[in-house]
Amino acid sequence: MANETMIIAIDGPSGSGKSTLSQRLAQALDFVHIDTGAMYRSVALAAQHAGIAPDDHERLGQLCRQLQIRFARCDGQERVYLNGEDVSEAIRTPQMSLLTSKISASPAVRRAMVELQRAMAVDLDVVLEGRDIGTVVFPDADVKFFLSASAKTRGQRRYEQLRSRGLEVSLEDIIDQVIARDAADSARDHAPLQQAADALVIDSTSLSIEQVLERMLLRVQQVRQGHHCGGRCA
Repeated sequence: MANETMIIAIDGPSGSGKSTLSQRLAQALDFVHIDTGAMYRSVALAAQHAGIAPDDHERLGQLCRQLQIRFARCDGQERVYLNGEDVSEAIRTPQMSLLTSKISASPAVRRAMVELQRAMAVDLDVVLEGRDIGTVVFPDADVKFFLSASAKTRGQRRYEQLRSRGLEVSLEDIIDQVIARDAADSARDHAPLQQAADALVIDSTSLSIEQVLERMLLRVQQVRQGHHCGGRCA
């Protein structure tokens, strides 16, 4: 793929490991990582602060045009900045997860974020993660993955993640929230959570992060070899 850039799309439901694996994959390949989920979470946080309802599409569209979202790596950690403020922790609460699902259903929000995501990826090797990267944002992505895991497993992972941040949460509540988020993301009219037909599906319920990453790197290598051979490699 000399002189060409590569776009890798990673989709999947909440808690499927997208964030961790997209970061690890980007680091392994020396690609730019774009966390689209954090972008929608940032919009949700801004909407909450501004008192904008999830169904007020006009005001949400206006809000998106006023936001500046950027990513930075500090001390080995990826940080998210909203209008210059570090919101990395504020956007990761269970309450913000549920609000994000409602906010991200707004066509005005999705149009604004898709435009921004496409602009961020111009002339770069990128790994993007979200729920509609391989179906809506970059349907022609070079490599597509769809990560999945049981709701119980995903809830357990999210519970441990939140507990590690010092948050007092209930495992049962987190699993219920994961199931509710799945239902909301899959049922929305605009850009619902869907698996791209040409995505490699990886169920990580019984796999470690390292095992999933190994499969992803192998797939990227295969695609690179296919491009190099013009698709004629045996």
